[in-house]
Amino acid sequence: MCMIFLLFGGIGVAQESSEEQEVQKIIETFFEGFHARDSLIMKSVMADEIMIHTIGKDKTGELELVQEEPGRVLRGIISIPLETDFKEVLHSYNIQNDGAMANAWVPYSFYVNETFSHCGVNNFQLLKRNNKWKIIYLVDTRRREGCEEKKLK
Repeated sequence: MCMIFLLFGGIGVAQESSEEQEVQKIIETFFEGFHARDSLIMKSVMADEIMIHTIGKDKTGELELVQEEPGRVLRGIISIPLETDFKEVLHSYNIQNDGAMANAWVPYSFYVNETFSHCGVNNFQLLKRNNKWKIIYLVDTRRREGCEEKKLK
């Protein structure tokens, strides 16, 4: 009996790990497109109905939630001048899933022309539909204090 549990218990862990790896790969693809200024790569892992929000402080220092229009976000990324170097360094992935839904908590540091700009957390919500993961929701935080700066690679 114990041997059956070990065999089947191991399969469950392997499947979970595989799902988490798939989700991480989707996020890595998103950032591959982000850093390449390639909206087609980014859109390949985004659901058509994606929602995007940012949490940060306004000009008066008050915390605000801003809803971003996905097309505007993509146009903004691809319009960054080529002479501007930017890099979002991802610190870690904390991925949880439950069948068709996954959540990824991904802290980051952001650099412009190799100078630290800000840090925060990306929170991705993904949906597995037709056996493919797609990002359905992205919310991030942005701050300058309390940041863990990582070395640029």
